[in-house]
Amino acid sequence: VQLVESGGTLVQPGGSLRIACTTSGFAFRTNFMSWFRQAAGKERGFVAAINNNNGDTVYEDSVKGRFTISSDYAENTVFLQMNDLKPEDTAVYYCNVLVYGGNYWGEGTLVTVSS
Repeated sequence: VQLVESGGTLVQPGGSLRIACTTSGFAFRTNFMSWFRQAAGKERGFVAAINNNNGDTVYEDSVKGRFTISSDYAENTVFLQMNDLKPEDTAVYYCNVLVYGGNYWGEGTLVTVSS
């Protein structure tokens, strides 16, 4: 199982960014995929998840209406579209999947929201 995040960068407050997680080694189409984030000095926390079986999504309250999780089944990639970014969204964003009895993480991608 491999998860590789990409797309993190510096963005101004109010801006938008899309990050991606490219996956391999498991049946992407039939699994739940999640995004978590970890700010400096804080614990890793849940951001959003998608059920790739039916497209259902769930979001942490602070990102509802601003972030959108989606999947590209042809590319086995999950995206996180982030709009109206705030300084408090600054964090390393991690992709996650629970599969084959294991809990798998990528290396993360850093998103910095600052003027």
